[in-house]
Amino acid sequence: MTVTQRRGRRIMMSQDELDAFLAEQRTCRVATVSADGRPHISPLWFCWDGTVLWLYSLTRSRRWAELRRDPRIAVVVDDGHDYGELRGVELSGEAVPVGEEPRTGVSCPELDTPERMFAAKYFGLDAMPHDGRHAWLRLVPEAIRSWDFRKMPQG
Repeated sequence: MTVTQRRGRRIMMSQDELDAFLAEQRTCRVATVSADGRPHISPLWFCWDGTVLWLYSLTRSRRWAELRRDPRIAVVVDDGHDYGELRGVELSGEAVPVGEEPRTGVSCPELDTPERMFAAKYFGLDAMPHDGRHAWLRLVPEAIRSWDFRKMPQG
């Protein structure tokens, strides 16, 4: 993973801040590339394990079809109301499907941790409920950019 941030280094998040931020936020915005090259952006739930962003997507969605054709993806998670409160993270790379499509719960050791994290975060459960409509995408970020305007001098 590469930190490509040159400008704004003083407002970027530390690894601990980034991990905490991604653990507490619930919705990301996923940008994919349409067949005609236009960006398509949609909201999605996710979990972060400290290295990988796990996305749980409907397999019959435009997003899924676009990622099957072109796996390039950018994801933004942000928060804040007033300018001085704005903070966020952009992660980019390629999305890779993991497990069966759609997911029905067939044993897949690679999904044990993300499914446990996701079930706790969104459903308050110990085990993942599978609906036969969603499947997992794994994003190992090639680049991460972050910002936390709360770190800017107030004046």
